[in-house]
Amino acid sequence: MIRTIEWTDSGVVMLDQRLLPAEEVYRTCKDYREVAEAIRSMVIRGAPAIGIAAAMGVALGVQHSSAQSLKELDREFHDICECISSTRPTAVNLFWAVDRVKSVYRETRNEGIEAVREALIREAGEMHRQDIAANRQMGCFGRELIPDNARVLTHCNAGALATAGYGTALGVIRAAVEAGKQIQVYADETRPFLQGARLTAWELQKDGIPVTVITDNMAGYFMYKGMIDCVIVGADRIAANGDTANKIGTYSAAVLANENKIPFFVAAPVSTIDFGIPDGAHVTIEERAAEEVRSIHGIPITPENAVVANPAFDITPERFISAIITDRGIARPPFRESLRALATNGAGSP
Repeated sequence: MIRTIEWTDSGVVMLDQRLLPAEEVYRTCKDYREVAEAIRSMVIRGAPAIGIAAAMGVALGVQHSSAQSLKELDREFHDICECISSTRPTAVNLFWAVDRVKSVYRETRNEGIEAVREALIREAGEMHRQDIAANRQMGCFGRELIPDNARVLTHCNAGALATAGYGTALGVIRAAVEAGKQIQVYADETRPFLQGARLTAWELQKDGIPVTVITDNMAGYFMYKGMIDCVIVGADRIAANGDTANKIGTYSAAVLANENKIPFFVAAPVSTIDFGIPDGAHVTIEERAAEEVRSIHGIPITPENAVVANPAFDITPERFISAIITDRGIARPPFRESLRALATNGAGSP
């Protein structure tokens, strides 16, 4: 299994996703600020993976704290959480993870500094294990939606690299293959960071799953030609009504799928659902550096100092989504009711 992130005695170890597929390099973050920078600079990416990195970053900060009293630790813990929370604004798993370790901190604070350290490290490890289990559960639910001999389009990377392991959207594809189904994947390259071309193709090749890389603006052509049977993507934040924030270009793929009467599926754990916002209009969209568009691996592809817009995510309205596959079952429209029912009771429709 691909090792995206893990806790070690030396620090938090991450596979540097900026260098794939050319180089497979692991970075060791020995300080919470290094974890924050790794999240910000996309050494690690993908909503579930960012959440785990956040929890491990907070645990690492407390582990190396020089605080001599609980009052000092309170101040330092607040600063650590603020630093981690400020890295990327769109993926809700980041804030979910920080809130979760804050809860552990409150529960163990009166037991002393060492007890807090042990509890936070234990919680981060548990989140890592739970994410892999959730992804496999998602795969079990979602594989039923993927027909045998399906040609599946995916956008960005929602695989093992975007999670603790196995993946969300790619986890569903993996589970379908493990069930004996023949699957052909079409991977949008996903400009400007090329997560599909670099990461999704790399993962699927490692697993021996047939994959064809296409440019983002080819998706409509393949749908129109009848060469795509369904679309499956991950998510960075899902609003209470089902509106989904995902990598820029997802909305375009959803509109094209709707036009061509192709099912469009979202795969994400329940932790990615933000019931605190009613719809996608309330999602903060991250704007990234212009240089990511102006060049690829340092090679200029636009005129020098060209004006660039670089939103990292877009919103797919719930009306374009056929089903949302979660670790507790499959939600179908109307999503406001079905998502709430899953989060509360679990066991959605198969």
